Amino acid sequence: MAIPAAEIRLSQGRLTVAAVNDAFRRAGLDEDRTQTMLMTELAQRIEAFLASDQGSVEFPLQLGDAIDCRYFQATLTRPAEGETGICVLMLVDHTAQHHTERSLRREMTTDSLTGLPNRQGFGDLIESVMATGQRHAVLVIDLNRFGRLNACMGSLVGDELLITVARRVKGALRSRDSIGRIGGNEFGILMMIDGSEDEAHVLAERIDRAMRAPFRLTDYEVNVEASVGIAFNEGPDGDAEELIRHAQFAVKHAKSAGRTEIYHPQAFTIARAQFAMETALRRAIEQDGLHLAYQPICDLSTGKTVAFEALARWCDVDGQNHSPTDFIPVAEESGLIVPLGRWAVHEGLRQLAEWDRAAGGNCGVRLSVNVSAIQLQRDDIPALIESALAGAGISGDRLTLELTESAIVGDPDRVTAIMKAMKALGTTIAMDDFGTGYSSLAYLQKLPIDVLKIDRSFINGMLADRDKIAIVRAILGLAQALGMQTTAEGIEAIELGHTLAALGCTYGQGYFYARPLEPDAAWAMIADQA
Repeated sequence: MAIPAAEIRLSQGRLTVAAVNDAFRRAGLDEDRTQTMLMTELAQRIEAFLASDQGSVEFPLQLGDAIDCRYFQATLTRPAEGETGICVLMLVDHTAQHHTERSLRREMTTDSLTGLPNRQGFGDLIESVMATGQRHAVLVIDLNRFGRLNACMGSLVGDELLITVARRVKGALRSRDSIGRIGGNEFGILMMIDGSEDEAHVLAERIDRAMRAPFRLTDYEVNVEASVGIAFNEGPDGDAEELIRHAQFAVKHAKSAGRTEIYHPQAFTIARAQFAMETALRRAIEQDGLHLAYQPICDLSTGKTVAFEALARWCDVDGQNHSPTDFIPVAEESGLIVPLGRWAVHEGLRQLAEWDRAAGGNCGVRLSVNVSAIQLQRDDIPALIESALAGAGISGDRLTLELTESAIVGDPDRVTAIMKAMKALGTTIAMDDFGTGYSSLAYLQKLPIDVLKIDRSFINGMLADRDKIAIVRAILGLAQALGMQTTAEGIEAIELGHTLAALGCTYGQGYFYARPLEPDAAWAMIADQA
């Protein structure tokens, strides 16, 4: 027989090896110490087998200590002659295969750069702790400036930083805590909780202190800040990968907040709802499921409607109305603001052209459309406007594009070129929500802005607040000095309109004049003043 085999007898309650083959001897299994260990390991199995009516049985066998352990697939069978109290043991050596699998498993679960567990290996650590029922938490550390450093100094310096960070963070841990590299510049920490959840905050503070000292990288000495997010295990039925995702969700908020953040299920639920809204909004844009409402902008000196601001409205297939304050941020974060903005420009100009046809010529109003900062960065706005104007047969002087301060100050040189290209098409440029951002007088003087829109926060309650009146007066004086017109938002009472007109404000809009109107209602307003 080519595989190790031995005949084993049970006599008077004692197991003995009656005979072995050459393969058994060559495998070194006939040595006294090995045979004693083998009989000790197999005694109960052999006795149970001999007492049963089974013809054969297979099972894995581990022989030896952890350092010099051998792994076999063992088979117990009865001799052909059918004698009682005798069985044959056959052993197939799987030691080499076991070591190969273990080595491959180690490579699959270890980060080659730092030698720490990778994401899969870190998840395995969490699962093993979950199985014990020990309370624990996962902390995710994100290196804030790693991408910039890696791009400027090269990947070798980036690798050096990761190794150094791993060493520092590991030095801040307790002996029973574990660390892994779970992403490009993310590290995960599995910490045991003995008392309260405050222990996680204490560990986060130790990590912060460890990261404060500058890092010496080749010829450079740099400071690298880290953000920390914490997620606590919620029970014995938790999922390791989900726990890591929760901590990553928390660290995303920590980067924007500038402090350690704890994962809250409610925030995750809101984020999931936003992803669901993103899916529904994308479908609505593709299937023309949105429409525009039009809020009048009035000349404060005459009370005449001179323009309409086009505002996106969304009623989904279930009949639920979604507020722009909910779906516009989702559109901006997901990039859907680009197709949404393009649709708004084309649809608004199409509607203006339809009013012109109904009036038998120029209907006497202009259209105002908002342009998002993200759309300004990602889209070819001048080409979009030129195409939309040509498609609707509308001249550029009847279109006003409203930009926020954040859109303008983000990349002033590029925005200036875009604004000049739009001005070349004859359009009017308005700065929306003026006074709430960070624009400087230098930008106002440099950029081709025609209208300043005073944010409603300065208009609401203005008559009872001397400070607001002073701010509005200053904005109006500034606009006049720069040769700009002004529009006041949020006018909800006739007294406000009169006061603003007396102060020199050009235009006004708000619920006093009308809420955003459907196209037919807007046309009725246009027709009434014709």
